Amino acid sequence: MAFLSKKRKVAETKVDANKSYSLKEASALVKQISTCKFDASVDLHIRLGVDPKKADQAIRGTVSLPHGTGKTKKVLVLCTPDKEADARSAGADFVGLDEFITKIEGGWVDVDVIIATPSVMPKIGKLGKVLGPRNLMPNPKTGTVTNDVAAAINDVKGGKIAFKVDKVGIIHASIGRVSFSPEKIAENSQELLNAVIKAKPSTAKGIYLRGISMASTMSPGIAVDTKAFVH
Repeated sequence: MAFLSKKRKVAETKVDANKSYSLKEASALVKQISTCKFDASVDLHIRLGVDPKKADQAIRGTVSLPHGTGKTKKVLVLCTPDKEADARSAGADFVGLDEFITKIEGGWVDVDVIIATPSVMPKIGKLGKVLGPRNLMPNPKTGTVTNDVAAAINDVKGGKIAFKVDKVGIIHASIGRVSFSPEKIAENSQELLNAVIKAKPSTAKGIYLRGISMASTMSPGIAVDTKAFVH
């Protein structure tokens, strides 16, 4: 049996495992049960009634959280020299092409988002095995393959996140920090849920939103009532 600290035990007493909380209630409670000494991440875990093995049910997309994630994301822009000045002025942390392709091939992935221009994608394709599992591969569907690199950087730095269903049908996404007010946590959560609901494929049968759980880093999960959402 896993060891539970005194703080974790106290936190678990505050969460009713048999109750599904409203989004407002969960957003307030997640702050109370955080036991970390640092500003922990607040995450949503959304279980969907889809079959990710089917191409049209492999849900993915992006959403701009109204209050950001509370984390400053490190952005790499892979582009031709004529786009480098735009990328740097927009706040990219790393800009270049061949030297970063070589670094990534060697195992370097110290970034949160990679943006690329369409013209360099043929060169980047070979990085799929490294970037794919880390959800870092640039993709037009998430707005990370574009000629307007400045706009893409502003979106990412301003709170735009990508979400993707995993192989067992669950979306995991960070929607803020425990230092956020309950209102900001709830509004960010609602925005993500709206985007996930909008992404429902027409071929998905039965209940779409099967479960929603909110948790902070190392805290117990809080079940969120799915009945409040259209599904």
